[in-house]
Amino acid sequence: MNKSKKKILGISGSTKSKSSSLSILKYLKDRYSEFVELEIYSRISDLPHFNPEKEDTLPDSVIELQHLIKESDGIIFCTPEYVFSLPGSLKNLIEWNVSTILFSCKPVAIIVAAASGKKAFESLDLILTTLECTLPDRSKLLIQGAKGKLGINEEIEDQNMIEDLNNVILSLIETIGNN
Repeated sequence: MNKSKKKILGISGSTKSKSSSLSILKYLKDRYSEFVELEIYSRISDLPHFNPEKEDTLPDSVIELQHLIKESDGIIFCTPEYVFSLPGSLKNLIEWNVSTILFSCKPVAIIVAAASGKKAFESLDLILTTLECTLPDRSKLLIQGAKGKLGINEEIEDQNMIEDLNNVILSLIETIGNN
């Protein structure tokens, strides 16, 4: 790996093997591979339900996740909205890390790709701000009507969406550089 590349952890809030969120993260990984090493976390559905009584003896999947978060220079969340909220799997992932300082001052970007997405966007923004992530306004993106902006094979085709995604990842890269 090129030492100048920043390590970004991409977290999709969807558990589907083909989702808009995953397509967006793959686009960013491919498009910016020259500048960043974007690792897409693929085990969100493997995490056990959060149980504060297990925080002293963490499950291996949680230890692995926490290591990935710690070792990353930044994190990009990309998620759908389920019933006007965050997907339970994403909320669960975050809850496993609430009692840590792993997110504190960590450069973060958020993308909510949904039909509406407003409530999930507000919720994720509030949660990550509460956890003291470094989350500038330029690193936040709400993509409404996301499905209609993707091609038949889930490829990114909408030029406005491409520009918005580019702005978000560039903001995250800049935030990492300033951190």
